[in-house]
Parts: sequence; structure tokens; C-alpha cells
Amino acid sequence: MAVLHLTKENFQKEVLEADVPVLVDFWATWCGPCQMVGPIVEEIADEVTDAKICKVDVDQQPELARQYKVMSIPTFLVFKNGEMVKRDMGYKPKDELLDLLK
Repeated sequence: MAVLHLTKENFQKEVLEADVPVLVDFWATWCGPCQMVGPIVEEIADEVTDAKICKVDVDQQPELARQYKVMSIPTFLVFKNGEMVKRDMGYKPKDELLDLLK
């Protein structure tokens, strides 16, 4: 499944009401580490079938970044059953991103 791009309009439905774990990547176009991890996030989205992989552009969705206290990017949040269960920041190799979903 392709990466789902989130907005404040679809966040509730796609993340908080999801019936599978959701990995959300908070990123920006000008962020070097975000650009490095972006292809890995896309690859995971194509491979994982039991979770949703989503991205939030912090410049286009500052309300979501504020709501989830994203101070540094990339920030990865994992949601299960509508609750945030994990948070990690910075560049991560593929295996570490996959481990966040476990």
C-alpha cells in the first residue's frame, strides 16, 4: 500500500480510527534526514500489509505537528487503537522503523 499523506481533515479517520497499527512520519521538504529516510518509509509502505504508513508535512500541517508536540523532524509516531504508543526521532534504518510497528 502506498504512503498515505495526512491532513488535519483525514487524521482522525485514517489514524485514530484505524483498525491496524499506524506509523506516522512527521517530515519537511527542506529537512536533510527526512529526505534520507523518505525512500525507506516508501519502501516499508509497499511491503507492510498489516499496518498503515503515513506522512505529515509539518509545513503544510502545523496544527498536527503542534498537537503531537513535534519539535524535531523527522519524528515517527506509532498509533494503536487510537492511542500513541511509541515516539522516535531522527534518521532510522529500515529495521528500526519496522521494529517501531511491533
